[in-house]
Amino acid sequence: MRTSYKVRAYPTPEQVAVLSRTFGCVRLVWNRVLEWRKIRYRTEGLRTSYAETDRYLTELKRDPDLAFLPEVSSVPLQQALRHQHTAFVNFFAGRARYPRFKSRQRKQSATFTRSAFRWREGRLYLAKMMDAPLEVVWSWPEVDPASVEPTSVTVSRGPCGRWYVSLAVETPDPEQAPSTGAVVGVDLGVKDFAVTSDGEKVANARRLARRERNLARYQRRMARKQRGSNNRAKARPKVARAHRKVAASRADFLHKTSARLVRDHDVVVIEDLHVKGMVRNRRLAKAIFDCGWGEFRRQLEYKAAKYGRRLIVIDRWYPSSKTCSTCGHLLTELSLSTRAWCCPACRTLHDRDVNAAKNILAAGLAVSACGGDIRHPRSPRAQSPQKQEPPPARAGIPAPGRGVVNAS
Repeated sequence: MRTSYKVRAYPTPEQVAVLSRTFGCVRLVWNRVLEWRKIRYRTEGLRTSYAETDRYLTELKRDPDLAFLPEVSSVPLQQALRHQHTAFVNFFAGRARYPRFKSRQRKQSATFTRSAFRWREGRLYLAKMMDAPLEVVWSWPEVDPASVEPTSVTVSRGPCGRWYVSLAVETPDPEQAPSTGAVVGVDLGVKDFAVTSDGEKVANARRLARRERNLARYQRRMARKQRGSNNRAKARPKVARAHRKVAASRADFLHKTSARLVRDHDVVVIEDLHVKGMVRNRRLAKAIFDCGWGEFRRQLEYKAAKYGRRLIVIDRWYPSSKTCSTCGHLLTELSLSTRAWCCPACRTLHDRDVNAAKNILAAGLAVSACGGDIRHPRSPRAQSPQKQEPPPARAGIPAPGRGVVNAS
């Protein structure tokens, strides 16, 4: 299987100069080729292949105004063309948005293949910098860096000024985790990040809200600085560092939560949430983005595949919150403010989120037992097999003499 190790890097001033020049050339090639592709499509109506972009790069190197391009390694420039070609393939396939121009204010990166770097005894030597290794800090004590054989290396610098190196490595498939015999349904939310069918509630730490005042203070300071000034350039990394702390805290939480679910359960069932549509609610958009549901599902998918677990994604339109997990009665309406409700048919008092998690688990096990599609990592909407849904709910048929009872 293919994995990667991301480590901190500490380049010397001379290496910083070479890498910064490489980043600038990669950014220039990306933007020039992207603009050329757009003009070519508008004027001639033709799509551009990778071979044509390769020939255009040769023309750019012959331009007297761009005589500095051959001064850096040609491999990162070629890799930029490959990445742009992949970006257009994903765009035309509907998997990504249209490629954008690169800005010097955002993350900078350059990818080196095997012909442009050497990894010897845990030390990295890059093209144009073979005289001294790039210092990196290895963060996996259980893995010997000398035994790692990377196929490609990506050097990056974040907006906050930190340097990183990502090593892409081909590793053997890990041993399957021992079976636990446990299954779980997970209902994701804003009030509680996750509620399981066992009744466990994982609190939402609201990492962005906790640091929002600090972020606003740094952003106000940067906004007061004149555009293009040195003071604004000094204030920008401070804003980026504040955002990095929020992102790092969120990523740590998502990794720990997803790893625990995959480690403790053989089957994990989640709902196919339409996050893009949910964030149209202006009151909840910031809170939904802060949760990171899409990243959480991605982590569950690759960790389940890595350790031999099963991830089941049910249809997003399944009424898990409005269905009674005891008798199957379906409420006609259930507002978001109602956190608990009493079933009018069997008089069972339900916690909204726990009841939804139980229904998600039941629906997922029904799909799994019928041989339906288990995972849908690239599908915008998970589809369940026909005629394999849970027993039909009795929508709008309350028990005689009873109405819908809401309990706070």
